[in-house]
Amino acid sequence: MPAAAEFAAQEPAVSVELVEFTIPQLPFPFALPQLPGPQPPAPEQTRGDAALAAARSKLGANYAPGATGPHAFDCSGLVQWSYRHAGLDLPRTSHQQLATGTPVSRNDLRPGDLVSFYGGGHSALYSGGGKVIHAATSGEGVVESDMATMPFAGARRY
Repeated sequence: MPAAAEFAAQEPAVSVELVEFTIPQLPFPFALPQLPGPQPPAPEQTRGDAALAAARSKLGANYAPGATGPHAFDCSGLVQWSYRHAGLDLPRTSHQQLATGTPVSRNDLRPGDLVSFYGGGHSALYSGGGKVIHAATSGEGVVESDMATMPFAGARRY
């Protein structure tokens, strides 16, 4: 006697009804949808990224010889001010700035790298795509320019 019927015979107050059912077939092979794996962490902002963001915030500021900000800049003053906001104190002049940091070739520039022009007498920050942000001469102020318009002297990464 099946177990359910045997149980029902022992307990007359209980009624048991057997029901047949089938489980529907799933398409073969059955595959669960792929869930996205863990996402890589967002890249940390580099010191160069932070310096570039600071310089970008000063686009349109006035040029003044010897000025180090926050409302007017000369070229090396803008670079020094930008890197100070990124947590690094750089020397004051363009020639001194070019003498520090890690040398970088023109082909390996990253946004935020110091780029020097005119034999080391003019400093700028590489902004990507062949452009730099710099404090140009009087009348222009802080602008973004194509670096091909100035003679390249060297580059540094901090």
